[in-house]
Amino acid sequence: MTILEAQGLAARNAARKLAVTREGLKNKALLAIADALLARREEWLSANAADLEEAKRNGMRPALLDRLALDEKRISGIAEGVRQVHSLPDPVGQVVKTILRPNGLKLEQRRVPLGVIGIIYEARPNVTVDAAALCLKSGNACILRGGKEAFHSNKAVITILRDALESVGLPRDCAALVEDTSRETASEMMDLTEYLDVLIPRGGAGLIRSVARNAHVPVIRTGEGVCHIYVHAQADLPMAARILYNAKCSRPSVCNAAECVLVDRAVAKDFLPMVWELLQKKNVTLHGDPECRDILGDVVIPATGEDWDTEYGDYQLAVKVVSGLGEAMDFIAAHGTGHSEAIVTENYTAQRQFCDGVDAAAVYVNASTRFTDGFEFGLGAEIGISTQKLHARGPMGLEELTSTKYVIYGSGQIRE
Repeated sequence: MTILEAQGLAARNAARKLAVTREGLKNKALLAIADALLARREEWLSANAADLEEAKRNGMRPALLDRLALDEKRISGIAEGVRQVHSLPDPVGQVVKTILRPNGLKLEQRRVPLGVIGIIYEARPNVTVDAAALCLKSGNACILRGGKEAFHSNKAVITILRDALESVGLPRDCAALVEDTSRETASEMMDLTEYLDVLIPRGGAGLIRSVARNAHVPVIRTGEGVCHIYVHAQADLPMAARILYNAKCSRPSVCNAAECVLVDRAVAKDFLPMVWELLQKKNVTLHGDPECRDILGDVVIPATGEDWDTEYGDYQLAVKVVSGLGEAMDFIAAHGTGHSEAIVTENYTAQRQFCDGVDAAAVYVNASTRFTDGFEFGLGAEIGISTQKLHARGPMGLEELTSTKYVIYGSGQIRE
């Protein structure tokens, strides 16, 4: 038996116990985790400093360094996310519907945990906590495989989490970390069908596509975020500029950041110089079509076909001038990844057409795409943003980490 198979067996056994653990004990464990994160934050920060030092030596881009970095404020936010999960209703055991049959049978459809959830992710140490907290509250065990860039951070925090679980009487193996960050372990997780019920990749497009193509374990696809802001002919242009600046620049490395802006030709000459002035504050590089270059000049790099499908994850932005709502929606249909799309307009009819016609997990009117986030949606820490359509879509909170089963009550009925 390999190390990963042993972890899988231990997680399977822990999941059986966790599935019947009452809400009170799970909540006690969550509070213990939140308290431990704060009490032992220096331990976590020290490990994170080692990761950051190594990442800088290896030339990691600033935007990715930002995803990796922890500080007092971020740790406090992560702990608050755990407390928010504690305060949410436990989905396990909820009755979705009740059916009474003519023969007297009573059928209840109840929410149940998925079982053992595997998560493969990159340089985001907060994911270790977010995933463990959500899995715990929804009655699932988890096996976490982070990237090598966050190895020390993840190893430190999983120890903190497992100690907190044990302190309240729950199995340490409710949450486990795969310490071997080689590609071989990722491939082994994709084939761990005997122990994993579902596999969730979180990270860049390459990771997500690789897992979706190669895994034999069922996959929930998350995170690919080629998100668009469409500035309509009847947009409040200063508001549109603020929304775009926030969607692109507040945290460019995350999946809900804007990667492409579509500007209605009717307002392009007014809007593009206005927003360019804002974007220069963060030295954003523009990749624009010929009309954008005609307006802004050589500061714009000529866009290629590849730019329309690129998730930059950095201070880069694709810009296209469009003839109107129809062309904008067609462009999003061709190049979007089903994550988050936004329209800025004062026209009610255009708002409705955009919301009805754009196929994405989250569609915004006059707001930044940066709100597509479990915490912002009131779901607590999220396990990812699902961009697929089966089982779960959008920020994946507690309910999305459950399945259902039917419980049937009878009084001696037999089928003729």
